Amino acid sequence: MLQLKIVNFSQDSYIVVEGKADTDHFYIIQKGSVRSLKSNGISEVPVTYGPGDFVGVVPCMSGHLQIESAVANTDVVAISVKKEQYPELIAQNTPIALKIIKSFANRMRTMNQMLTKATLNSVVVDDRNQIFKVAHFYEKTYRNDIAAFAYYQYLKTKPEGEAAEFAKKHFVALKPKTHAVYYEPTDDQTREYPKDTMIFSEAQSGSDMFIIQRGEVAISKVVNGEEVMLAVLKKGDMFGEMALIENKPRSANAIAHSDCTLMVINRSNFNQMVATQPQLISKLTTTLAERLWSMYRQLDNASLTEPVEKLVDILALQAEKQKMGLDTSNRTMQTDLTPKDLANMCGLPSNLHARAIFDFQALQNYRLVNGKIFVKDVQELIKQAAFYRKNNEKNNEK
Repeated sequence: MLQLKIVNFSQDSYIVVEGKADTDHFYIIQKGSVRSLKSNGISEVPVTYGPGDFVGVVPCMSGHLQIESAVANTDVVAISVKKEQYPELIAQNTPIALKIIKSFANRMRTMNQMLTKATLNSVVVDDRNQIFKVAHFYEKTYRNDIAAFAYYQYLKTKPEGEAAEFAKKHFVALKPKTHAVYYEPTDDQTREYPKDTMIFSEAQSGSDMFIIQRGEVAISKVVNGEEVMLAVLKKGDMFGEMALIENKPRSANAIAHSDCTLMVINRSNFNQMVATQPQLISKLTTTLAERLWSMYRQLDNASLTEPVEKLVDILALQAEKQKMGLDTSNRTMQTDLTPKDLANMCGLPSNLHARAIFDFQALQNYRLVNGKIFVKDVQELIKQAAFYRKNNEKNNEK
């Protein structure tokens, strides 16, 4: 039988503390008000939590350190939920899981905007004209499979748009030469996507969620003629859930980073899954928590000013996502990333890529194996990145 613990916090006391490892549980607020605090120098809109809201759920479900501090504005009464209790909790109370998932999706959309602004000092508006900008960007960078798909989606949503004639002309010219697939959604439960083809474009409508069965998928945004790589997802990862849950346009591009096989979950399947398969909902919650935690870490990266430090830190993030910093027995790491991939993931302007990559490759802890980065000492990588962030935080305080 599920037994949950009631915890009381007095006004101005800390409920969770940023950077601490007390992440085997989270809290559901019953009474009172809580405010969140973060110390990376990039301010998120202040968040106040009240009855029914959750505190510490992202680090708990992702298994990482606390990403922000939470302080009681008033006396607070909260329910403590251990991570291992979560599947049983949602089996008995599905609305709790749905509320957590929807809160994650909402925060991820906000974080996407914050990351874009922090890395490129700009904000993308999710309107249909953005699809045309995506298509034009990828055509100019000779990724025609992606461009053809995005031109089609633009024409589908804005057939009379101001760029419609241009888009139609370029789509007709590109389509016979490309390998783009699934211009229209299908009822297929699995889909095959060749490398460098687009699964969906930012600002595109859609209601399908995907689970990667084989291959890798890159999640990115295009802003001011630059590509920002948000993540590279692998087998078992889920994506596309925000459009399904919120019924809003896609907030980012999804592109096959390698040949992919994807399981497709539509709204009908999702509703059935929520009602009958709490273990899958628990998996989805964990996946979203991992992604949100990663976004918070990317905000830390965005506050760094030295390009080579940004590359080292974003590489450390890849190890941290795999929790390699906790495994002292395996000190090396072979990645699937090139130095160019790191520069894109940091959102570095293209004119800074060459120098940053040169400086990065001069560091002793890394070498290239078949063009991909090999880390000689993961612990040293994580320590170096933490030093850069801490030093940057001190400089921001001056």
